[in-house]
Amino acid sequence: MTSRLAEAPAPAAAVPAPFPAPAEAAALVVPRHSCTGAEWAARQQLAACYRVFHLLGWTELIYNHISLRVPDSPGHLLLNRFGLHYTEVKASNLVKVDLQGRVVAPAGAAVNAAGVAPHCAIHAGVPDAHCVMHTHTTAGMAVACSRAGLAFDNFYAAQLWGRVAYHDFEGITVRADEGPRLVADIGDGRDGRAPKPAVILRNHGLLAWGTSLPAAFYTLWALQRACEVQLAGTPLGATVPISEAIRLACQEDAKKVNAEPEFGRDTFDALVRLVDRADGAWRE
Repeated sequence: MTSRLAEAPAPAAAVPAPFPAPAEAAALVVPRHSCTGAEWAARQQLAACYRVFHLLGWTELIYNHISLRVPDSPGHLLLNRFGLHYTEVKASNLVKVDLQGRVVAPAGAAVNAAGVAPHCAIHAGVPDAHCVMHTHTTAGMAVACSRAGLAFDNFYAAQLWGRVAYHDFEGITVRADEGPRLVADIGDGRDGRAPKPAVILRNHGLLAWGTSLPAAFYTLWALQRACEVQLAGTPLGATVPISEAIRLACQEDAKKVNAEPEFGRDTFDALVRLVDRADGAWRE
């Protein structure tokens, strides 16, 4: 007579969590009537920007962030609700948080700590940082991981001469104590030097901020294009160098244009029109 060891029961298959019903998702919104005109306008502009990022392929599943100060509510900013794809972002489902990352509205909305911490630090520490944008594009991450960093030898990079900051990688950006070091690398203007609006997060990605959303967008676009051109040209070998005198001239010309109050607005509005042709739900 032979004996057999009792076979261990097979582990039960994991049961997928049910998808939230549309009514549940709709409950986590801030209705238009509860916002001032200035806040609603900011919500629509920011929601449109998320759709523009999707149009350009600057998305990373449900990750990364674009944040915008609430114009008439000091100490508050707007950003995407964690879990939504950029194509799902609307004016009403953006989340308002304070500078400590605490949710103000809508109650119960989730935010990503890895996004809230650096964005809040920059909004709080850099006086003119009205809008902050962060991406993980392939070209941006490749340059961020490169020991040499950005080479200022193409049309777009030359415009950013003297305007690019670097911040060393400290891991996933969930720790509040990293914020002051990030702000120090960007600059807050108190030492008389202009803060740098284009930021390369070493081993991580790209970041840009600006006095308005369109201005921040143009800076990030120029930085992204500079990285794309650099990455595409690397297999071709050495590049044609741009002299420091020409770089400085490009820097000065870019400064003059960037100082215009409506700088970047025409470019951004043109892309919003493209988004609108496909889906105008971001306005809701």
